Amino acid sequence: MDGILPLWKPKGWTSHDCVMKVRKLYKTKKVGHTGTLDPEVEGVLPICIGQATKIVQFLTDTTKIYRAELTLGSTTETEDAFGAIIENVKVDKFPSQQKIENVLESFMGEITQVPPMYSAVKVAGKKLYEYARANQTVERPKRKVVIHSIKLLTTNQDSNVIKFEVTCSKGTYIRTLCVDIGKELGYPAHMSHLVREQTGSIKRKDTVNFETIEAACLNGSEQELLLPITDGLTHIEALQVNKETAIKVLNGQKLIRPEQILERKPIKVMYGNKLLAIYQVHPEKENEIKPIRVFSE
Repeated sequence: MDGILPLWKPKGWTSHDCVMKVRKLYKTKKVGHTGTLDPEVEGVLPICIGQATKIVQFLTDTTKIYRAELTLGSTTETEDAFGAIIENVKVDKFPSQQKIENVLESFMGEITQVPPMYSAVKVAGKKLYEYARANQTVERPKRKVVIHSIKLLTTNQDSNVIKFEVTCSKGTYIRTLCVDIGKELGYPAHMSHLVREQTGSIKRKDTVNFETIEAACLNGSEQELLLPITDGLTHIEALQVNKETAIKVLNGQKLIRPEQILERKPIKVMYGNKLLAIYQVHPEKENEIKPIRVFSE
């Protein structure tokens, strides 16, 4: 079985839990997820099965869409609602809608984030949360991420809540974004709720839950739940080849670089609607493209 299982990750599950469950249900070890979601966050978590595991890194690199809720007045050690409160102040003047919209807009484009201590980012071979649990502090690496769009949804002055939707690049910490937005509004803040609505081209409406998956496995229709591998590569440019070239591609041969391939980004090589391979420009020979993933027939 090869394809992408568009899972709706439930609350309380780690991304690894989901992979282990799918391995048992689909009776295969060739399973991988495409971007970690915190245990208490639900949402779109595409699971790659079989040959689809070859595209995990490419699907992980896609943009994500989240619906987030931040609460003004307090911040926590984990930057979400589940950590110990480390600062708490009264919100004596809730920001106006115009001010909130202006602040959200100021985060558009490329921004710099410092990942939270309770995160899986590695420093000197250890994950930050391992340092945090040992009460050790360590310098956290700054990272550049991109906010493609961000818009205000609703506010609730009684509970000091601001809800917004954000489309962002891989590696964006929405918890940190909530804290930084709060700072710009003049208050400590934390992320009080989060849902991932979309990963790449895979949307909430495309997803299935574990109840549906388990039922499909019982009646032998689990293959029908899988999306084609190409659904995880809609953001990658396609190169159509003829039958003769297709044979070369399936044998992992290098090809002369086509004129239309202007950038060094990965490209998907197609024969009709069949995905053959992912190629990229040869690092040492500009006039050639070489395979980085080949899919068996």
